[in-house]
Amino acid sequence: MDVITTHLNADFDCLGAMIAAHKLYPEALMVFSGSQEKSMRDFFLKSSSYVLNFTRFKDLDLGKVTRLILVDCQHSSRIGRFAELLERPGIAIHIYDHHPESSGDIKMSGGIIRDCGSSTAILCRILEEREIAITPIEATLMMLGIYEDTGSLTFVSTTEDDFMAAAWLLRQGGSLSTVGDFMTQELTSDQVSLLNDLLKSLQSITLNGVEVSIAHSSVDYYIGDIAILAHMMRDMENLEALFLVVEMGNRVYIVARSRIPEVNVGDVLRDLGGGGHATAASATIKELTLIQVLSNLEKSLRQKVNPRRVARDIMSSPVKTMTADTLIAAARELLTRYNVNAMPVMSGNKMIGIISRRIVEKALYHSLGQLPVSEYMHTEFLRTSPDTPIQDIQEYFIRQNRRFAPVFAKEELIGVITRTDLLRSMYAGEALYDLAREDIPTKSKELARQMKGRLSPRVLQILSSAGKIGDELDLQVYAVGGFVRDLLLGTENLDIDITVEGDGILFAETFASRFGCRCKGHIKFGTAVIVFPDGFKIDVASTRLEYYETPAALPVVERSSLKMDLYRRDFTINTLAIQLNQSDFGLLIDYFGAQRDLQEQNIRVLHNLSFVEDPTRVFRAIRFEQRLGFHIARHTENLIKNAVKMDFLHKLGGKRLLSELVIIFKERDPFGAVERMANLGLLRFIHPVLKLDAMNRRLLEEVKPVISWFELLFLDRKYEKWVVYFLALCEILTHDEFIEVCKRLAVSEHYREKLAEMRRLGERVLDAFNRRGAKCRPLQPSEIYRLFNDLAVEVLLYLMARTKSEEAKKALSLYFTKLQGVHTILTGDDILALGVARGPMVGELLEQLLAARLNGAVMSRDDELNFIRQAIVNNVVFSQQDTGPCSES
Repeated sequence: MDVITTHLNADFDCLGAMIAAHKLYPEALMVFSGSQEKSMRDFFLKSSSYVLNFTRFKDLDLGKVTRLILVDCQHSSRIGRFAELLERPGIAIHIYDHHPESSGDIKMSGGIIRDCGSSTAILCRILEEREIAITPIEATLMMLGIYEDTGSLTFVSTTEDDFMAAAWLLRQGGSLSTVGDFMTQELTSDQVSLLNDLLKSLQSITLNGVEVSIAHSSVDYYIGDIAILAHMMRDMENLEALFLVVEMGNRVYIVARSRIPEVNVGDVLRDLGGGGHATAASATIKELTLIQVLSNLEKSLRQKVNPRRVARDIMSSPVKTMTADTLIAAARELLTRYNVNAMPVMSGNKMIGIISRRIVEKALYHSLGQLPVSEYMHTEFLRTSPDTPIQDIQEYFIRQNRRFAPVFAKEELIGVITRTDLLRSMYAGEALYDLAREDIPTKSKELARQMKGRLSPRVLQILSSAGKIGDELDLQVYAVGGFVRDLLLGTENLDIDITVEGDGILFAETFASRFGCRCKGHIKFGTAVIVFPDGFKIDVASTRLEYYETPAALPVVERSSLKMDLYRRDFTINTLAIQLNQSDFGLLIDYFGAQRDLQEQNIRVLHNLSFVEDPTRVFRAIRFEQRLGFHIARHTENLIKNAVKMDFLHKLGGKRLLSELVIIFKERDPFGAVERMANLGLLRFIHPVLKLDAMNRRLLEEVKPVISWFELLFLDRKYEKWVVYFLALCEILTHDEFIEVCKRLAVSEHYREKLAEMRRLGERVLDAFNRRGAKCRPLQPSEIYRLFNDLAVEVLLYLMARTKSEEAKKALSLYFTKLQGVHTILTGDDILALGVARGPMVGELLEQLLAARLNGAVMSRDDELNFIRQAIVNNVVFSQQDTGPCSES
């Protein structure tokens, strides 16, 4: 039995999220874990018909619950008696919550946790994506949840998801007038009195240059909805960070709100047993007095309030520049190549101006492309230092209508701050397309504890040592890519990629010499491989950016920052980095919303031209989708379809295409990926007539159990799994078409001829089996051996998957399990020692002896000697006959 519930003192967001969750889990019962907020109680009194879909807790049999769906909550202490289920083995826990993941103690087995203004909005986006229909009443109730938790979409914690969800609900018939009726609340006399006391006690303290406001009061009885008072006071007094501390009876309640990144109120109140968002949080404290709570709050604030950020905290570096004599036409190319809207203009080592894309485009419109940028650049700009407060830069951008500020260390240009950098430092954003230019906050999280729990001591020691070497060389060192992704997913991945901001080859050489490893560097790309004595490898790269001069071309590489290095990667889920330097060891860096896409199981590109620049990413998207059980995001799939329609994949070189196919065919179960390729129209780029019809669909599905069977035999025969799937995929092709495919994929001439010939011989063998009639005698083991022994393992496995003949399957099974390793004890020298003259007779006798051993006629060395002696005595030399499946011997 499924049950949907939420936290005690449920509010409208709880109600809306529960109703939305019920659309995803239609068989589940909706049960409140305890009481509701006063506004909710009033709602139910006025709208009793809505209560009919809810089950009372006292009518619920907890023993029958097999899955618990929690909304707007991650804490066991906040779900009443439902917490008893958390200890039960096998219980599934799905959580849908908008509070930070680290704020809860309940381990989830499904669901989504991500930053958002409301839990209801998260669920609504899922309903919209899955095109699940809702009624106008349901839309109204969900809209109530969003509007309550976002202050009618005005709170700082509101995200684009909340707006998008509200818009979708409005299209589904949600009633804004009904929402307005329930959202408009007049303060009670108790709330007015409490507000007056709080305003009188309001005081501000300055911590690390940040002003934090605290108000407190004490009453003998409970007053509900004090969060309303927090919002009123914040707006009335224009406060950046506010903490309301109210003692009511034997409990102290704290409500906190913040508009600034330096004060993460959720983090502050976690120290006091509460939690929430960076912008909105609360706590309920028992057995402490008001004075004690205020003292503990001040201690937490002194530890948690971050200093005001300065230019060095948000600037982009290294800086791409152009010279004063760069022509306007060339300037546009540079701005496009590096994906920027403005660039510093240099005269030698001195910055003399800024050229913007807008000026360049206007100059080109007026046919001024052959003039130097120095003629039209901005020569007045703010000179900031690394210690310039961000507030000063913000005021410059607003007052002067600028979007670009250089950062200098004395006279040296060391960084730039753009309007995007500034916005990213101030507000949360949504992971959209061309992510390097979106206002996405850099998300960080401590992973040191997870790393200790999930990595082997050796790997942990290697990463720690890498950080120490980085500190010695004054280099920032990171673990990046799939290793980090799989660490968060709880999947083992020993392919470690390390990225260094600076000289990666110097780092690799230093590490190798220190720990007795070999190092092979590639100066052109700034990369190196560290090889340990036991063969274990680590790939090292200097941070770099890539740009593509033409679609599907190989990239041009240049040194760059960590952010731009991660931006060149294929999908958001592969853009995570973990800092390895000792001071920040285990710090997770997320520039592009990768954590969110991991939670939502999305495969998402970073910008709209991703598949144009590198069409191989189409195949990688499919591979990751199938391997991880994720889904390609809708817009990303549309971009794939566009790349297919524009025929960009025809420009791929054969080796690059083959490389992607080989990796796909080496996956645990490639069939899903092949099916996805067929659905997206990708097979025609391998060969125009290639398709997934019923015949090779069955064959591809049959390959997996055949390969599993073969690998369980633990035979000492190497083979290439990808070749078996490749042969199966090409099963519908003629011999000439198969050769064409091999040429398209740049398979070497020798190997493609060998594959084609074995494919042809294998088909001939199967045809012979298929022609055998009931009167044909069973094949002798020696005949089976001669049929199959010259064929590659890959071809034999392909034949086993392809054939429907039970006799052929048994013959192949017998060959693999008993015949392929059989050999005679006697050698040619032994036969010569028996008096046989050197010549063809020796080989013929050995072949006949092998046939006798295969057929069980001889077992021991003595048996073999007697067999050969008898042949010599009788002067019989058995000639080899071409014994096909139906021949007589």
